[in-house]
Formats: sequence, C-alpha cells, structure tokens
Amino acid sequence: MAQLKHPPRAARPRPATRLLAPLLAAALAAPAGAQTDRPVDAVDLGRYLVRTAGCNDCHSPGYAQQGGHTPESSWLTGDGLGWRGPWGTSYAANLRLLVAGLGEDQWLQHVRTMRPRPPMPWYDLQAMSEADLRAIYRYVRQLGPAGQAAPAYQPPGTPVAGPVVQFPGAP
Repeated sequence: MAQLKHPPRAARPRPATRLLAPLLAAALAAPAGAQTDRPVDAVDLGRYLVRTAGCNDCHSPGYAQQGGHTPESSWLTGDGLGWRGPWGTSYAANLRLLVAGLGEDQWLQHVRTMRPRPPMPWYDLQAMSEADLRAIYRYVRQLGPAGQAAPAYQPPGTPVAGPVVQFPGAP
C-alpha cells in the first residue's frame, strides 16, 4: 500500500488562492478605471468635467478652433460664434456671468429645468449626477465673472453680424 504524502483533506490548510478567489472575482467585475482617474476635490472635478464633457467647445471662444489650446482665463466666457438653423441663430452663453448670479441650489434648478435652443445638449447635462453638477458650479464659480454676455438669440431669417455655423434647413 502506498503511503500518503499529504494529510487528509480536512486537515490540510486552505491555500491562499481559495481565499483570494472571491476578492479577485469582485475586482475583475468592477468597471476598468472606475472612479480612479476622476479628481476627488470638487473644484478639480468640475474642471475635469468641463474639459471632458465638451463645455469649452462652444462656451470658450476659439477653444475648438485652436484644438483646446486657449488660456483657462478665457474658458466659459461665451462666444460670438452663432449657431444658425431652423430655430434661428443661437449663441453659447457666458457661463461665468451666469454662475456669478446664481447660488448653488439655483444653478441645480436652472440646469434641471432649462430647455435652451440647439445645439446645446441640455439633455446630457441633465443626465449628470447632482455631485457632478455641483462640482461644475464650484469650478465655474471659482473662475469668477469675466467677459461680456453672449449676443442675443436671433429669430429665423434675421441677419446677424459675425460668423455662424450653418446647420441644414437654416433660412
């Protein structure tokens, strides 16, 4: 009869891999990069969201045209570039002036209920969490007011001075 080289199963210590397997499975199930590259500080998170959500593309003069290489001091000051379509001609608002006139809770109410003209993707903004919207507010608020109000909306067929992006179907 062969001699046993290992103690009976019940007497053997449990290998570490059996204890780590559930932890490893949980770690692998988590989304890659979940919450790891987002800043923790509210102002830093707001800056990150403004950059990654594309707010600067329309609300910062020259941002898209210069490949994002505009000074932060000019961010979110609105733009004189018009967006012309069947709705008329709209302009990206100066968010720094807007936020300077609103408290944080007023900002949340404004964002949750606004229905601006195209091309503003208000539905994407409204899909953000309250924490993200508060972070955006805190970032814009710390930038402080700057610049002038954007040009006023112009109804369809009204001539405008300055450059416009022409959408199909515009008069």
